[in-house]
Amino acid sequence: MCTNFQHLFRLFNPANGLFMTNKTLHFLLPMLAVLSMCCCTGRGSQQPMNNDTTAIQSSPVMIDDTTVAGLIAYYPQYGRIDLVCGQMPSKNADSIIFCAEAAFTHELLDEFAHSNIDGDHVSGGKRYKGAVCSDNSGAFAWFGDTTWEFVHGDYGELLDSVAQAGGMGFGQAIIIHNGESVRPLWRDGVNQYRALCEKDGRLCIVDSRDAVEYERFVALLEQFAPTHALYMDMGAGWNHSWWRDGDGKVHEIHPTAEKSRYCTNWITFYK
Repeated sequence: MCTNFQHLFRLFNPANGLFMTNKTLHFLLPMLAVLSMCCCTGRGSQQPMNNDTTAIQSSPVMIDDTTVAGLIAYYPQYGRIDLVCGQMPSKNADSIIFCAEAAFTHELLDEFAHSNIDGDHVSGGKRYKGAVCSDNSGAFAWFGDTTWEFVHGDYGELLDSVAQAGGMGFGQAIIIHNGESVRPLWRDGVNQYRALCEKDGRLCIVDSRDAVEYERFVALLEQFAPTHALYMDMGAGWNHSWWRDGDGKVHEIHPTAEKSRYCTNWITFYK
């Protein structure tokens, strides 16, 4: 029970000699309605979409391409999230609304192994040992309900917790944590970059509209001002991703490429 409810219960408990009159109820019920909307958790939790976000309102994936010029943000209106490993989810699975590569793949192997995903990870509520990756400076985890967490630093305990909760999680490079940029700028070259973000209490996947220097992408993210931003694997093949609209039509963000067959894991949002 939340602390505020406990206080009100004690205040108007008949055992304390205090009874609710009609006037008291008229005052108290609106307060209870507001308090019932509060979330008693310190983790991120899915919040309603802001009305000022430019979006395809009829779609299970809302799209904002105006908040920061040069960025496109995809907001899946999901029921659950998983890290699918081994084979990319089928576009024919109409319960899936967004799918994109998440953690790095260690080597180009023709056969899948969890040990070829960079960093330990949780898929379907089960924890797996991954390859050692010095670039993984943090992680994202979803706890199987409405809560998630971004961490900067060691994430072993986070993965233990999320596995026990039946959720998912993976390691990657933190770009922004608690509103602060994490340096150095570790990537080179021009690319269309991507990050998993928490913005105004919502999860979103943010892409650079055009190929840019990594430093430019980080600067654009700083303008976007998410609470957290975690890098997602990109590059020809690894950038293959798609989302589903309200009519069930699949839209590819980036097409398949020769190296797409080496991809190993995908963050997957379900209705």
